[in-house]
Order: sequence, then C-alpha cells, then structure tokens
Amino acid sequence: MRVFVTGGTGLIGRALVKHLLSGGHEITVLTRQSLESTESVRYIKAIDDLQICQDIVINLAGAGLADRRWSPSYKKEIRASRIDLTKALVKQLRNIGTPNLFISGSAIGIYGQSKDREFKETDEPGSGFSADLCHDWEAGAGELESERTRCIVLRTGVVLDDSSGAYPQMTQSFRFGLASWMGKGDHWLSWIHLSDMVGAIMHCIANQNISGPVNMTAPEPVTHRAFADEVRKVKTTVIGVGIPGPLMRLILGEMASELLLTGQRVVPDKLLSTGYQFRFDALKDAIEDLEG
Repeated sequence: MRVFVTGGTGLIGRALVKHLLSGGHEITVLTRQSLESTESVRYIKAIDDLQICQDIVINLAGAGLADRRWSPSYKKEIRASRIDLTKALVKQLRNIGTPNLFISGSAIGIYGQSKDREFKETDEPGSGFSADLCHDWEAGAGELESERTRCIVLRTGVVLDDSSGAYPQMTQSFRFGLASWMGKGDHWLSWIHLSDMVGAIMHCIANQNISGPVNMTAPEPVTHRAFADEVRKVKTTVIGVGIPGPLMRLILGEMASELLLTGQRVVPDKLLSTGYQFRFDALKDAIEDLEG
C-alpha cells in the first residue's frame, strides 16, 4: 500500500516506518530534516509535494509538549504544528484524493486532570490547554471522515522507549543512585511501551471496525511514585525523593502544572474490546524489557 506519514522521524514515527517497511509498503514521509530519499522511503518537506493519492495517511507531526516552558509563543507553535498542519493536510488530501484510512495523533490530555476518574474513549473532553488542543486537533482530523475514509485519532499516553522520549528523562537521576518522582507522586501515569504503540496502530489498520478515538495506553496505569518504585527494582538507588511541585512550577510554569504534576487514569477500552493483545500490559515487564 501507499502510506504517507507526517512526523515520521519522531519517536513513534521512526518505529512505525521501520515496521511498515518490513511489510513492503511504499512510504512517503513529511519531515523538516534534510534527508535523501531511498528506494524504500521518499522524504518531502512540504505537504503540497504530496501529489499521489495514498491508501493510508498517518498524521503524527507536532512540536514536543514537554520540550520547553509554555510561553505564549511556544503555545502558538504547539497548536500550529498540530492543528494548522492537520487542516493543511486535510485540504491537500481532498485535492489529490482522500485515503481509505486516516490516522491522526491526539493525546490523553484531552480528558483533563483527575486523580479519581477512569477514562475511556466515550468520556467527554476536559478543560485546560492540553484538552482544548487535543479537542481542536481531533476536530480537524474528523473533517476528512466520509464513506470512503475511515478516521482514527490516537489518544496517546506516555510512550516508553529505552533510548529516547520520556523514559530516559524520567530515569536520569536513577543513574546516580537517586530515585525521583514529580511532586507527591500520587498523580496517574498512563503509559505504553513503544512496541505496543506500533502494534496497536497496526491493529487499528487491520481492524475495519475501529474508528474514532482510540486510547493508546497500557491496561494498567500507575502513579508516578509507583513508577519510581518499579524502576528502583532494577536500578541501585540510595535514596528516593519527590521533586517539589512549587519548584517545578517556578521553573516550568503552566507546563509543570498541567503536564507533569497532574495526570489521568486512562484505559484502552477500544483496543481490548477489539482483541488487541499487549506485549507489555504491566509496567514491571515493560521496565525489564527497557533495562534488559
């Protein structure tokens, strides 16, 4: 099949493109990097350069939410990199012919913040910058849905990989014998191993009955403190300490308050009900694999 991927050089995109290539698909990747096309992958820098109708379009592009402090200008960049790009992509796909399947990114931040609730795909969006961002992002992607095009939005949790993304940052202090967690550590961490992220996307591609929002999280969310305790089982630490919330808010502002010191307990109801079998459904197994 012809598959077009935006964000194909990011954490999820790289792993997904590698998997798709192993299936013999014809891949085109939108990227800001200067990469030379090969026999297997064509790289383009502008959406307008896509001129051939695709079978599948997977839209993963977006500036990193945790890359820097949320200044007014960076919040505009975050929204533009997702919402404006998605609108431009939808417009171009209508020009060249809509795909059979359109998969677009989103995040579990759409549910807002809660220590008590458990969120499934049927729950309504919450409030806050992240929730508004994801709501508008999903709305833009949904404009392409039709009898011809099946649309899926990936409400993604924290993706765990051994070499990049959140996991190396969250466990950096452990290398020096210091177990750490953010704030009191009693807020939820809904996570997913990178291999299951790719596997679940492929499951969505293969299963014609799946459409709309899909929670891309493992079945067993944990608190940040429980995450630290699990990492301590495989790393030698001398002491454990929580990074004070007020200090994090002072340094990182709104991003700390909304992204790092709060969370939501999200379960992959749609994946489980359609038969997806997780390789890593428990955090213990995921960490043993990452540290193996």
